[in-house]
Amino acid sequence: MCGIAGFLSTDPSSERAKATGEAMAHSLRHRGPDGSGVEVYPRVGGVAILAHRRLAIIDLSPAGRQPMGNEDGSVQVVLNGEIYAFQELRRGLENGHRFRSRTDTEVIVHGYEEWGTGVLERLDGMFALAIWDARNERLVLARDRFGKKPLFWARDERGFYFGSEIKAILAAGFKPSFAEENLSEYLALGYVPTPRTMFRGIYQLPPGSYAVVDSSLDCRPLAYWDWPLPGRSGASFRGTEADAKRELDRLLSRAVGKRLVSDVPLGILLSGGVDSTAVAFHAQRLMGSPVRTFTIGFGGDSEHDERPYAELVAKTLGTQHHASVLDPAATPGLIDTLLDHHDQPFGDASALPTYLVAAEARKNVTVVLNGDGGDELFAGYSRFGAALFAEKVPAPIRSLVAILVRGLTLDGRILPGPARFIKKAALSAPERLFDWCTWFDRDWVRRLAPDAAIGMNPARSYIESYESGAGAQTLNRLLYTNARTYLLDDLLPKVDRMTMANGLEARSPFLDADLAEFAASLPDRYRWRGTTGKHLLKSVLEPHFPPGFLRRRKQGFAVPLDRWFREDLRSFVDETLSPSARLRGYLSGNGVDRLRREHAEQSYNHGYRLWTLLTLELWLRKYDS
Repeated sequence: MCGIAGFLSTDPSSERAKATGEAMAHSLRHRGPDGSGVEVYPRVGGVAILAHRRLAIIDLSPAGRQPMGNEDGSVQVVLNGEIYAFQELRRGLENGHRFRSRTDTEVIVHGYEEWGTGVLERLDGMFALAIWDARNERLVLARDRFGKKPLFWARDERGFYFGSEIKAILAAGFKPSFAEENLSEYLALGYVPTPRTMFRGIYQLPPGSYAVVDSSLDCRPLAYWDWPLPGRSGASFRGTEADAKRELDRLLSRAVGKRLVSDVPLGILLSGGVDSTAVAFHAQRLMGSPVRTFTIGFGGDSEHDERPYAELVAKTLGTQHHASVLDPAATPGLIDTLLDHHDQPFGDASALPTYLVAAEARKNVTVVLNGDGGDELFAGYSRFGAALFAEKVPAPIRSLVAILVRGLTLDGRILPGPARFIKKAALSAPERLFDWCTWFDRDWVRRLAPDAAIGMNPARSYIESYESGAGAQTLNRLLYTNARTYLLDDLLPKVDRMTMANGLEARSPFLDADLAEFAASLPDRYRWRGTTGKHLLKSVLEPHFPPGFLRRRKQGFAVPLDRWFREDLRSFVDETLSPSARLRGYLSGNGVDRLRREHAEQSYNHGYRLWTLLTLELWLRKYDS
């Protein structure tokens, strides 16, 4: 796994460069507790620095230390992540190249010698990497196909910076400012979409892309892969449903198997939902001996507690199961911890249980598998069904009914489910999907941050992603959009930061290129049938579990903020969002007070909106000086 960082400095001093590299590496020590490496390389007009923190997973010996170079030292690599089935690539490179370790990193070193940036298309895995090409005096940055591993960059008069987390860039002395222009997107989504961040001047490399940075210090990402869509990456599946079930079982088993390779103990994060259940099923079948599984729940709140479902899966499969409980009293202190690892305000409160279940897992294992990506491959969210149904209603009728419903909206309150659906039905497909994914809808964003919302559509990332899928059927375009927005900037960062905060590596079998391309080729009816998604995936698993277990309503990894913010944590909310709160310099104080009051009076559940404001306030206190 690990953490990487670096700096193309315009200062030729190797001593100062070394100190900068050490500071960058130290800021990422949680990502790699097993060792550190910092090297300085001369270049025209300055020096290049590569820094690495190591979490040893494959080849635990000193031979796995990074930066890792080729025979003459002209190519140097730092890697964050894992390359699966790298042994096959290695066998093709051993004739002509000398290997000194058993690591996957060294395959990238010699692969770059052989194919240049073409090596990226041959890498099957999750990664963010940097290559210093001394002969051509250029830095190559790259990120995996799905964006599982993060990579940020920035530039100023002192040079070009990059790092696995923003804190590494700040540790090098880069001085950003608050990107207030991105505030409306944060309020709506709980994150700032890639490539933007909440820091002006710091950007994130898009998934499936690379950039070559030379003496100009320009960073212009180029795509080497994109999420598959029928017609773009292959033909539609033509077999029967039985054929599709066999192929899904084979591909998912292979994807899980590739991710079971480890020289350290391994387990499964098990929620009891369909996706993590599928991963646990295949892992247990492949490993033979009981695999360790981990889950977390909420005491006294059965609506949000998935422990009984996870325990049923564990009992059915015969795993070695560990369950823990989240205490709301620990929340205030943990929010600062979450911010320290995200470096940005983060509106998804499920980061709390994710952090704690990762901490519990780390006591027993160093690697975990999870179910991320299953919803994007096999249509797991009800919003996909709502969007498909809305498309069947003629646009004039949708618009007319939406006008009538809009008149029922009282003072910005969100309507009950059916009325919300009708109101959103008149929107375009991407804006409809966006509205189903927001913490604050557009009316609330305008009410809270009227200046930030001027001239900027907070749905732009959804619109741009949907337009990129032009030519595909509606469901595939919706899945593509979800993968390039919610999955990329909410789910994957949450799991990466919360596991790496505990020195734990997380692997996602559903985010496998072959499996994704197969899923994209399927007819809609194999994924969405009737009123529910994941039809094919559930059909494959159902013979192995109690009747009806996999067909229950999707629960999700929700946190009972509704009750917490009225009871255990009410004083924390009131104190943090008081009239002296820093966020009131950017947001409407009346709007903030209204949210607090309505939630306390139980006239409306603003739990997740209050969480979004709490994390923003605490972030502003730390970074907006």
